[in-house]
Amino acid sequence: MSRELWLLRHGKAERYDGNEDYDRRLKKRGKRDVAHMGEWLKEQGLLPDAVVSSPAIRAIMTAKKVCDVLEIDREHILMDKRLYDEGMVRVKSVLADCPATSSRVLLVSHNPELEDLLTYLVNPTHLPETEKLLPTAALVRLVLPDDWTQLEKGCAELLCITSPKSLAEESEESIEQ
Repeated sequence: MSRELWLLRHGKAERYDGNEDYDRRLKKRGKRDVAHMGEWLKEQGLLPDAVVSSPAIRAIMTAKKVCDVLEIDREHILMDKRLYDEGMVRVKSVLADCPATSSRVLLVSHNPELEDLLTYLVNPTHLPETEKLLPTAALVRLVLPDDWTQLEKGCAELLCITSPKSLAEESEESIEQ
């Protein structure tokens, strides 16, 4: 059995104005984009077994919005401070602590940690060549080995990277047809 890890970068947040970065909230566009990602997950029949989020306000707002769209009780969101500004090694430690019984884990966090984790887990030749791998509200689906305590470099299979922009482009194409 293989397990899936879903990486979701928080939605577009207020500009950093010198106040506490941790307290930045989602902008209107961020809320809309995150809701679209939740709707896409629902349309695909994709429901996580576990949701783990950074405790930063913009990440929690993102996790709550997605859970609302997926009709998952917000009480099931686990907050983990290791997902906020502590580096990729700490993010890997969060994964190691995820219950082995969870076959689909949604991790809501930030860059650069998410992009660093993605480029570690997936062979770089299998990643798209783009300036920004994970724009705000982008979702990555990865297949990982069962044991998340020993995740080796290049051990994941990339299923997809979906962004609000790619969903909008798909929607426009279907309207044109």
